[in-house]
Amino acid sequence: MKNINYIVLAIFGLLLASCQDEYSFPEVALEGDQLNFMVTQADGNDNEIHLRSIESDFISYWSYSDSEGNEIGTSNEDSLSITFPFAGTYNVYYTAYTKGGPVEADPVTVEVSSNDEEYFSADEWAMLTNGVEGKTWVLDMANPIGWAGLDYPHNESGADYWNWFPDYAGNEWVMENKDWGEISFNLDGGYNVSVTQTALNSDSQTSSAGTFNYNIDNHRIRFNGGVELLYGGDYYGDVSNWTSVNVVEISNNSLRLAVVRDQSRTGEGMAQIVFHYRPKE
Repeated sequence: MKNINYIVLAIFGLLLASCQDEYSFPEVALEGDQLNFMVTQADGNDNEIHLRSIESDFISYWSYSDSEGNEIGTSNEDSLSITFPFAGTYNVYYTAYTKGGPVEADPVTVEVSSNDEEYFSADEWAMLTNGVEGKTWVLDMANPIGWAGLDYPHNESGADYWNWFPDYAGNEWVMENKDWGEISFNLDGGYNVSVTQTALNSDSQTSSAGTFNYNIDNHRIRFNGGVELLYGGDYYGDVSNWTSVNVVEISNNSLRLAVVRDQSRTGEGMAQIVFHYRPKE
C-alpha cells in the first residue's frame, strides 16, 4: 500500500479536528475493502478516468501514480475526472478520513491503451517532440546564440523588448565551432528528455535523462531529474537556473530556447541568453 506523506496526514488530522464540532463523523470500524468508491474509464477514451466516492460521511483523499510509483496528482474532492495522457499502467489510491482516522482501500490498477492524441493536438507538441517517435535537436552553428530583453518576444509593449541574433560568420567569438552535443524529446509513455553535453575545453561528453514539462500558453519548459538545457560556449557561470527555460521560437525546423543571465561574471545586466537549435540530420 502506498504510504501517504506525513504532511498530508497532519493537514487532514487538523482538518478533522476542526470539523468535529460541525460535522458528525461516524465512529465505525471500517476495513479498506468495505469502502464504497468507483474508478471508471470513459467509454471510447480510456485516458479519461472518473473517480467517485460514495462515502458521503467521510473526507475523501485520492492519489494516483504511474507504474513506477511516481505520484502524478492528488485530490480531496468526492468526485472528479482526471486524464492520463500516456499509454501505460497507473494506480489509483483512495483513502477515507473518518473520525477514527484514515482508512485506505487497495489500489485500483488502470490500463491506458494509447496516448491521448487530442491532449497533444497543439502543433507545438509535434514541433518539439515528433510525438512517440521523438526528435533530436543540435545547435545551429549558422547562428547558435543570441541575446534578448526579458520582455522578448511575447510582450511587445514591455520596456525590455529587444533582441540580437547574430550570424556566426563574423562573430566567431560567441563560441567555438564544434559539436556541442544534442537534446532529444519524445512522448513515448511520458514527457521524456535527454541531453548529451560537450565540455567547454574538450570533446568529452556527459549525458543525462529525465522528464520535462511544457506549458505552451506560458511559453516555458522545465526540465526534471537533473537534466539541464543544452548550450554552447562559456556561459554556464552567468546563469543560475538551467532547468527553467523560455520558448522564444518554435517551428518544425527551428527552436530557440532561452535562459536568464542573472549572475553575469562581467557585470552585465539581466537578459535572456537565447540558444538556437535545428533538427539533427
